[in-house]
Amino acid sequence: MALTKPSRDLPTINERIRFPKIRVIDSDGGQLGIMVPRDALRLAEEKELDLVLVSDKADPPVCRIMDYGKFKFEQEKKAREARKKQHTSDVKEVKMRYKIEDHDYQVRVNQAEKFLKAGDKVKATIMFRGREIQHSDLAEELLKRMAKDLDGVAEVQQAPKREGRNMMMMLSPKR
Repeated sequence: MALTKPSRDLPTINERIRFPKIRVIDSDGGQLGIMVPRDALRLAEEKELDLVLVSDKADPPVCRIMDYGKFKFEQEKKAREARKKQHTSDVKEVKMRYKIEDHDYQVRVNQAEKFLKAGDKVKATIMFRGREIQHSDLAEELLKRMAKDLDGVAEVQQAPKREGRNMMMMLSPKR
């Protein structure tokens, strides 16, 4: 039992173009008109190039005479460049206690600002130890103060809320 590879994975070039009539564009970008695929393929072979289906949605479908290997390489190169320029937004965390000193607080705000300007989200967390959990109102005030201090670069995505022995708030960069 021989397994044949499905043709839908293969590119539509040369003999695989199955349309009664196609519009042909030559390698320089000039229109050659509407013709039968057999004639277009002969023209492509004379130039030692491939006949590549560019758009099958058009009426009639558009094919171009070009070097398919070079075309494929250019497409992959463009895709790599696009992936390189993409920035995924991570969640960065700044941790502190509600009894934080003013200078340390400014350091956390500066860190958060740097993260937000880089396009990342920031999770501001206040940790409680022992009986400190009774002062969750002070922690909430601190988080609101941080949101106010970062108002120019961030917007509150999730208001301060308690999760176990922590209180957290999510900030996202302003668009």
